[in-house]
Amino acid sequence: MEITGGCLCGSVRYRSTAAPITTRVCWCRLCQYLGAGSGTVNVCFATATFTREGATTVHASVAESGNPMQRSFCPRCGTPLFSATEARPHLVFVRAGSLDDPELARPALTIWTAEAPTWACFDARLPSAAGQPAAATPPP
Repeated sequence: MEITGGCLCGSVRYRSTAAPITTRVCWCRLCQYLGAGSGTVNVCFATATFTREGATTVHASVAESGNPMQRSFCPRCGTPLFSATEARPHLVFVRAGSLDDPELARPALTIWTAEAPTWACFDARLPSAAGQPAAATPPP
């Protein structure tokens, strides 16, 4: 299996040779900034299966979970692309909107619902967590 994606202008491209580990909708306050007011849909891949081409700019911050984060975006068009944390170097999170085929990123969980605005819409079919759930782990 090969999954591909990239930024709006095409300067950054990526691919994974394995299926996503999980996909989550995140409503933490930082993701609301990235999502222009909405939550973000984040697709988790094993770093070992993931390659990228093209330069990105990194914004470092500390997430609500306490984890130091590096969020990467295209310096040319501004598309948010990736998140990574030192706490889980074996994982990379990709913004679902950057996938060539976003149908591959069906969410399995909604997280940080406690930080969502009152008008946020949640898929009632998905389980949810008020804060940070247990870490995603690659399949064996």
